[in-house]
Amino acid sequence: MQRLTVKHTTTYTYRRPVKFGEHRLMFRPRDSHDLRLIEATIAIEPKAQLRWLHDVFGNSVTIAKFDKPADVLRLESKIVIDRYPLAGLEFPIEPFARKIPFSYPASEIPDLGRTIERHYADPERLVTEWTRRFLEYSGSSDTETFLRAINTAIRNEFAYLERQEPGVQSPVETLNSRSGTCRDYALFLMEAVRSVGLASRFVSGYLYDPGLDGQESEITGAGATHAWVQVYLPGAGWVEFDPTNASVGGHNLVPVAVAREPGQAIPVAGRFDGSPDDFIEMKVDVTVHSLRMLDSVA
Repeated sequence: MQRLTVKHTTTYTYRRPVKFGEHRLMFRPRDSHDLRLIEATIAIEPKAQLRWLHDVFGNSVTIAKFDKPADVLRLESKIVIDRYPLAGLEFPIEPFARKIPFSYPASEIPDLGRTIERHYADPERLVTEWTRRFLEYSGSSDTETFLRAINTAIRNEFAYLERQEPGVQSPVETLNSRSGTCRDYALFLMEAVRSVGLASRFVSGYLYDPGLDGQESEITGAGATHAWVQVYLPGAGWVEFDPTNASVGGHNLVPVAVAREPGQAIPVAGRFDGSPDDFIEMKVDVTVHSLRMLDSVA
């Protein structure tokens, strides 16, 4: 178990006061056997009326409604969690699913639904052929070995970029440029594993870098929101794969939202009334610390 504290601040700056429409915020993770939410607070300037709902995936969503215009919009979320990642490196995959290809049980197909289907065009089969490199020529490949290999290859073969602009590259664009952000990597991995019939979904949340607490670390992507993938494996359930760091099992990851595709798990979404020239910049700052490490330093 690891107790972590997360502070996430998003600040929008404008040339003049503008009127804000409703904003949709995804800051609060859900309690489960692998994550316990200890504390959660949110502060917004200018003041807003808040309401909460669960989306179609069961994610906690905050809706902020504003009454007054302002030239700065500041959203600050603080959470404290206990994280229980996958205990071991071996997954208890059901025997029938230990080799690709396999078929999910008929009873699960309706619920997995479109998480098995590819969502982006690949007319020249570039993503498909790239993925085939990790399959054995015999036609049957070890499921876990395949997933670990493709997760590591994305980290090793692609160049990580920082990009605060909204949206994601298509998987073909990521493959052609051999570069992308964490969310581009996640989408690419999703489409790659879907090409061999595996169910996957997009995860948005945070990444803990032990280097911030004085430990040795080679973590990439900390300091902002993070994205990765969950793959559904019978017997093991939804297993987390972070292609940005080639990690498996959720270690150092704080999941906030899961979705079928990236546009459904945006941490902050909203609009303002005014000219496009009114917008100056958006800044995102995320810090994740281990409370035990902070206590030992104090």
